[in-house]
Amino acid sequence: MPPPKKVEATIDGRRLLLSNLEKVLYPGAGFTKAEVIDYYVRVAPVMVGHVGDRGVTLRRYPNGVDGTSFFEKRCASHRPDWVPTALGPGDRAGPIGYCVLDSVAALAWAANMAALEVHGPMARAGDIESPTMVVFDLDPGEPATILECCAVALEIRTLLEALGLEAWPKTSGSKGLQLYLPLNSPATHDEASSFALAVAQLLERRLPGQVISTMERAARPGKVFVDWSQNSRHKTTIAPYSLRARPRPTVSTPLDWDEVAAGAEGDAELRFEAGQVLERLERLGDLFAPTLTLRQELPLPRGG
Repeated sequence: MPPPKKVEATIDGRRLLLSNLEKVLYPGAGFTKAEVIDYYVRVAPVMVGHVGDRGVTLRRYPNGVDGTSFFEKRCASHRPDWVPTALGPGDRAGPIGYCVLDSVAALAWAANMAALEVHGPMARAGDIESPTMVVFDLDPGEPATILECCAVALEIRTLLEALGLEAWPKTSGSKGLQLYLPLNSPATHDEASSFALAVAQLLERRLPGQVISTMERAARPGKVFVDWSQNSRHKTTIAPYSLRARPRPTVSTPLDWDEVAAGAEGDAELRFEAGQVLERLERLGDLFAPTLTLRQELPLPRGG
């Protein structure tokens, strides 16, 4: 007898109607929609801390990672009344109400829509003009890999330490690596972008054969592109603990610096799937927790 297409569930005290739970969303791993929802429910107590006060963009894959996808900025009109929205940068048509996934149930609701990826802005919903962090998005140009990204990340760490600043690394869950520099102090998107660009350009001068700071794709092969533009007001970056739409259910995973150093030496693959991430949380806790509260200031003149 075939399983029912829709199942009623109570998650975190909220009633949800879940559909097509048996649908395989990651054919390469046989990973089903039920497993996607289960992952997000189990990771939510930690992940909500990183996305629950931001208007997020969802990337939905109704027919799995091998099918078409679309980004959804405007929160669905059919959302439950307990999924709040927040105004964000919007688009040419004006302001947009973005989803705020501030609970276990809200993440489960998004997962039920096959929103495999959750992308978050650098600013909280309560003040979209003030980023709480600077992101350095390290994107390897083939044949470079995440291992070359690790080497560049260590160089960025050294530069930041010279300025008395700390950053936290995570995998993108895809090909690259990202460093988050928490601010939690007054700053503008222009200041964050300018600082990230300055670091990228300095690295490009120091390591011309390894690093590029420009968007020119023809110059990227074999180098690591330090994408400073992710700090723009309208940009989002894959959220910590979000799944990625890769052949297998990989996750944007917080790392410690020893793992990054091992990656730079070629001693760590640094690719983690959903089950491994849940195990890491049990063992290591939330390695990204300090980014939520650590207060640091950019070495830029105010307004400069």
